[in-house]
Amino acid sequence: MKKMVDLLEQENPGCFDDPGKTFLDPYMKSGLYITEIVKRLYRSEKMRQAFPDDNARLEHIFAKQVYGLAPTEIIYRIAISYILGFAKDHGITAHHIRQADTLEFAKAGTMERELDKIFRD
Repeated sequence: MKKMVDLLEQENPGCFDDPGKTFLDPYMKSGLYITEIVKRLYRSEKMRQAFPDDNARLEHIFAKQVYGLAPTEIIYRIAISYILGFAKDHGITAHHIRQADTLEFAKAGTMERELDKIFRD
């Protein structure tokens, strides 16, 4: 996963420095990809400047920047445990990790519409 995120950053320099950028894993398995993205955002010097408080930075990242969908309940539970296992110590309550099988949305060409429904706040 680290190499994938390295490539993402290589193709989009500074993407982890912008508190307005969002990241989506539309078909999560373990949660490793989202976790690596959270790490990059959290460690970014520009993100530290925007959110000097570590907890506030994490809250912003989970509430506004990372989105993930797991295809089954068991995968959702595994991913959420891996991604947010630490959260009870940091007070993270708002996040956009959901359980939904997006394969059918992709096949039907309705992904954007369905994502809007799932992540509507």
